[in-house]
Amino acid sequence: MEAVQKDHWYFVVLIFLPFLKVAVQQRDVVTVRLEEGMVLECLCPWSGNLSMVSWTKIPDKDPVAVFHPEYGVAFSHHYRERIEFLRTMPMDGSISMRNVTHQDIGLYHCSVQTFPQGPWTRTIQVEDLDEPPEEDDATQPPTSEPISTDKELVAEQDNNLTISCNHEHNGTVYQVILEKKPQGQPWGIIGVCKKVEGGLVSEDYSDTGRVSCTDSLDINLHLTGVVQQDGGFYRCTFSTDAGVQTTTVLLTVPPPGGFSLSVYMMYIYIAAGAAGLILVIVIVILAVRHRKKTRREEYRVKLHPSQRQPNFYENISVCPRRKTQIKKCPVYANLQTVRSHRAQRQLHSK
Repeated sequence: MEAVQKDHWYFVVLIFLPFLKVAVQQRDVVTVRLEEGMVLECLCPWSGNLSMVSWTKIPDKDPVAVFHPEYGVAFSHHYRERIEFLRTMPMDGSISMRNVTHQDIGLYHCSVQTFPQGPWTRTIQVEDLDEPPEEDDATQPPTSEPISTDKELVAEQDNNLTISCNHEHNGTVYQVILEKKPQGQPWGIIGVCKKVEGGLVSEDYSDTGRVSCTDSLDINLHLTGVVQQDGGFYRCTFSTDAGVQTTTVLLTVPPPGGFSLSVYMMYIYIAAGAAGLILVIVIVILAVRHRKKTRREEYRVKLHPSQRQPNFYENISVCPRRKTQIKKCPVYANLQTVRSHRAQRQLHSK
């Protein structure tokens, strides 16, 4: 019965928590480094009686933890067994967090309910200070500017694919972050590999794949049954003692009914073979036509009068055509020899 009452008051607090009015709020936002065992301090500056301490994560106001002097503590499912209220002083609502991941990055809101002065609140920003600082909007390149890629991959749908990022530069790697940028959306972390106290820690936030890490902090994303939504840019950011180094991979997944790379290459080969065959046929046709044309010209040359044997019986003018010399020039003519009837009769009689 007592456990039911505790759960009941916890859910009541979560329902009415967004409607609680804040009397005094610390205006400065405190920044805390994301690290194992980090402490989020929430110490009320005045004395009095502490009624309740509540922690939420904004902007969605997700509940984190609640402390009540009478009913004890309660945690949301995601933070259960990871958060501890320190309670170093009567008005202390600070918490410590272990087994931290990059999902713990964000803005936290602490509210301390006191009597008689009322509530006091504080806001804490948890950041991964090992990451390179983000550029201001004024210095960021326009979104239309293409992203330079170090590697391009093409995957067919329903196939398996592994995207690998290997550190190929000098220097010791402390952490590598794998991010994905879908079409028209900002970058989002899907995997982290880092070394903590000499041990390897891996964080997997991918919804469609599986992130794995090696001892050298090379990171791999294994995709099973690739879908079109897996396409986009993937970026690996290596944090080393020599600085920050990045590797960007572009994954293309053709839509259904589109040409895959193998089919596209096959069509290219078929088209090239057909073009070569057509070219050979055209060359053969032109060669045959040229040969026929050459033969016709040779035959015409043979039939031309200028190429035939000369007729020695043709009349050839050998003398000048002058009236005064006509009598002196001989005249030649082809005349048929006419035999007399007498000679013919003699020939027949014989």
